[in-house]
Amino acid sequence: MDRGTVGSAQSGRLLVEVREEGSNAVVTPAGELDHHTADLLREPLEDCLAKGFKRLVIDCARLEFCDSTGLNVLLGARLKAEAAGGGVTLAGMQPVVARVFEITGADAVFSVHDTLEAALADESG
Repeated sequence: MDRGTVGSAQSGRLLVEVREEGSNAVVTPAGELDHHTADLLREPLEDCLAKGFKRLVIDCARLEFCDSTGLNVLLGARLKAEAAGGGVTLAGMQPVVARVFEITGADAVFSVHDTLEAALADESG
């Protein structure tokens, strides 16, 4: 089975959109976040931090799958954001994605909200 190639936005497996919302960078991954697509999310997250955004809000509403590699991308972004005095907030996780965070305990280290609106309203994240 062809799983697509890293960096290929044409694969259709993962599309990442980034927009500015006040002082936050809102990053919306859509599709499957795994070993083959992790760099498609890692690079925009690192770009946001390099541009001075301290708080990254990840809108997970369109994220259909996340494996351990994807989880590590988010954990790495969290560490970099916290080192810069900010953080990473997750919003709108689908049950299948939320389950990965629950069973690994990663949900305890992120600020997690049911909706993007709630995440943006929570300035403590």
